[in-house]
Amino acid sequence: MIPYTPTSFFVTGTDTEVGKTLVSGAIILKLREAGLKAAGFKPVVAGTYIDSSDQKLNEDLEALRIASGLRPHEHSLCPYVLDEAAAPHLAAQRHAITIDATRILDALHALTQEFEAIVVEGAGGFLVPLNNDEDLGDLAQAMDLPVILVVGMRLGCINHALLTCEAIQSRQLTIAGWVANTLSNGMPLLDENIQTLESRIFAPFLGTVPSLPTQLKKLENAPYSIEALRFAAEHIRLPE
Repeated sequence: MIPYTPTSFFVTGTDTEVGKTLVSGAIILKLREAGLKAAGFKPVVAGTYIDSSDQKLNEDLEALRIASGLRPHEHSLCPYVLDEAAAPHLAAQRHAITIDATRILDALHALTQEFEAIVVEGAGGFLVPLNNDEDLGDLAQAMDLPVILVVGMRLGCINHALLTCEAIQSRQLTIAGWVANTLSNGMPLLDENIQTLESRIFAPFLGTVPSLPTQLKKLENAPYSIEALRFAAEHIRLPE
């Protein structure tokens, strides 16, 4: 088992596009504010774009890099960067690549030699396949990190959140806490839904991230700005 610090976390979500990157970046900022040398890590990303300087980038990775205070390409934050925005195992198959969990763990271990705390952001939901035999839940189990669950607040989120909690607990992993992320389209009965989740998720509630103000919303083919990450960080707390 890799010797991680108690301030490292695995961030998962109830689905894709629920705010895992926003919350992961905010957690990194809060760890850095607490005086820790912290960085983000992604096991795999799927979907790239070309920026104005002709560099091939991934939005999530660049947001984690911004939160970590790192220059472009200063550290390797992800061992598998796939071009097509699709389920990772399918995007990998298109290029005859097999995602290897051992390679991911080795890359993470290398990063732990440079940083005191690592925030590992999953891809999609907790059970997204990595290859024919393993999924992200298996990888999280191998990492043995406390899990932070990001719940995208929209219709259906209660069921998705509770099922994800069951999947996490079935692997004997600790849920360090959960975050309610208010999506841009809002949600009827938002407070009531959060109260229901608080009564059924037996883990600390770390806060509600409001919808980002218009000027902070993420642009297409671009990472979250440092201002957006700071906005999110103001509304959550770190697990105790």
